Amino acid sequence: MSLNQQPRQQQRRRGTELEDAILDAAWEVLTEHGYSGFTYEAIAARAGTSRPVLYRRWPQREDMLMATLRKFWISQPVTVPDLGDLRDDAIGYLRSAVAGRSRMITLLSVQLNDYFRESGTSFSELRDTLRAPGRNTGLETILARAVERGEVPARPRPARVVNLPFDLIRHDMLMTLRPVPDESIIEIVDDVWLPLIGHRDGEGGDAGT
Repeated sequence: MSLNQQPRQQQRRRGTELEDAILDAAWEVLTEHGYSGFTYEAIAARAGTSRPVLYRRWPQREDMLMATLRKFWISQPVTVPDLGDLRDDAIGYLRSAVAGRSRMITLLSVQLNDYFRESGTSFSELRDTLRAPGRNTGLETILARAVERGEVPARPRPARVVNLPFDLIRHDMLMTLRPVPDESIIEIVDDVWLPLIGHRDGEGGDAGT
């Protein structure tokens, strides 16, 4: 392809198509070079467009970063099962979280160190920014269903208690930079969470579930 042909091909991309191409390129730059390499120049070159095109959409580099992270966060949803059993739902949810988010969580914890240091923010604050406002977490939804079924007592519980299983697997991901093994997920649910929230069985179940 000649340099004279490239601008004509760039002009065919408009709106969502162009924005998707830019954010795809931005994600590739971020995963390969980290936040220090996440520049308008590098992203424009990767996307085959110009810096002014990027500036018009995202005037600040942080705006472009958040748009990039939001797109890829949303593209990897965590399934919230509804199997009619609290334990099965919790284990299924955590398995889905590990399968869908472990790579992204471990990658971002490494590649965004410079961003966290520069902005004075944390991974927890970034997660809250990416999460849809006012929406229950998966474990909040699962627990509310279990209360309706009478599996656990209907009483107030701190968000830290409700979301503890996810916090524990995220901690393991960040500490090991690897997916959490299935036996750890089952241990967290059976030995930590279910007794803590007052599950009526209290003994867990078959570890092969």
